[in-house]
Amino acid sequence: MRQTLLALLMLALAVPSAHAQTKPKNVVLIIADDLGMHLGCYGDPVIKSPNIDGLAKRGIRFSKAYATVSSCSPSRASIYTGLYSHQNGQYGLQHATHKQECYAWVQGLPNLLRAAGYWTGLIGKFHTGPDTSFQWNRYMAKTNGRDMNRFAQLARDFIKEGDKKPFFLVMGYQDPHRAKQGFGNEPFYNDPKEVKYDPKNVVVPYHLPDCEAVRKDLADYYQSVSRMDRGVGLLLEVLRETGQLDDTLIIFISDNGIPFPGAKTTLYESGIHLPLIVVGPGLPLGRTNNGLVSYVDLTPTILDWTKASGPKYKLPGKSILPIVNDDNPKGRDAVFGSHQFHEITMMYPMRTIVTPKYKLIVNLDHQKEYPHASDLWGSPSWQHIRKTGVKMMGERSVAAYLQRPKEELYDLTTDPNELKNLASEPAHAQTLSDLRQRLRAWQAETSDPWTIVYREEKASYNK
Repeated sequence: MRQTLLALLMLALAVPSAHAQTKPKNVVLIIADDLGMHLGCYGDPVIKSPNIDGLAKRGIRFSKAYATVSSCSPSRASIYTGLYSHQNGQYGLQHATHKQECYAWVQGLPNLLRAAGYWTGLIGKFHTGPDTSFQWNRYMAKTNGRDMNRFAQLARDFIKEGDKKPFFLVMGYQDPHRAKQGFGNEPFYNDPKEVKYDPKNVVVPYHLPDCEAVRKDLADYYQSVSRMDRGVGLLLEVLRETGQLDDTLIIFISDNGIPFPGAKTTLYESGIHLPLIVVGPGLPLGRTNNGLVSYVDLTPTILDWTKASGPKYKLPGKSILPIVNDDNPKGRDAVFGSHQFHEITMMYPMRTIVTPKYKLIVNLDHQKEYPHASDLWGSPSWQHIRKTGVKMMGERSVAAYLQRPKEELYDLTTDPNELKNLASEPAHAQTLSDLRQRLRAWQAETSDPWTIVYREEKASYNK
């Protein structure tokens, strides 16, 4: 008997337990700047994005992923903290005169992962704060966010410097954000790998007029997207050559919609319905997931993957790892959005709830004209609209874009471009009432300071 027990003990020591702590796995978060659904894997027939399309083939492509807000700094703050902008305090842009940042008590991903033993780094655009809430081991923000070779080299240096620690690396590409002029394409005209587009071939989205100025603007944007895609390819080569590719969770996202009127800074689909591709060891290959997910779920997902402890306060999102094998997961029947402003001069608070069928947008200060971001105002696309006096921005009128009702209700299954507002139609009164209640409940649950503003007033909407 004693020999049998000794043999069993030796066997237990020799064979690792199924519940033993596995080696912590790396995380690379790739954030494109102002990218919409202009990728081959999301159905764009013109764009050349082979590296990102390759990621989708190796992992999970989420078809219904939503940012919490369509503005650079607030969206990134939500991604890094797992909190909505009215929770973390990052209401608008961080830089220059806008000076917005998270509350001091907020603990971002770099702090949480460093506490778990991770080597943390950010290359390129960060655009949020304060520094105490986001303490990176290596903060490499002062570099040209369009120089893909430089980005790849910095990633290589970061991984080697980590001395075999598990790492969390953010690649904050500047493409395809607008530059002061165009999309930063000029310095790269002599690069033989730069992809250029004929304006005649680009796809003009529903919210823009089809004209020469807009097509040229879009062709420059497409070029910037393809350059960023090349950067993703170079990054994958770095992970492969350093032996980390098969041991790394890769998440690819954008921060908000394209930098054109009708998309960025809005809560329309073109502003917040964005790419999300997830690739990693043990995850499904070439899968499309149609569940509703929010960028507020990304922090819980990364904490789940790394087994790192979360903050002491409650996060509103939940990890998407449990649903990666379910193409149409249950229990994810709504996502929410919260917008205050982009630049400090652009106060226009909005709230939204999106379900598989409907979207409700509440414009809390709808009496005023919708404000313009400076980069959108100066774009060739808006200047064409402004100077020519055209009445239509594609399928939506300029007047409807600038002056909005209090409530906008859309059936996304029959009207994906959100052109027919159903809020005043008696046939949809119950749907409107239900979504109002759900939106207000979410506001109350997340301590939204604007809760008191959104009250049901008889005949106040669509006036």
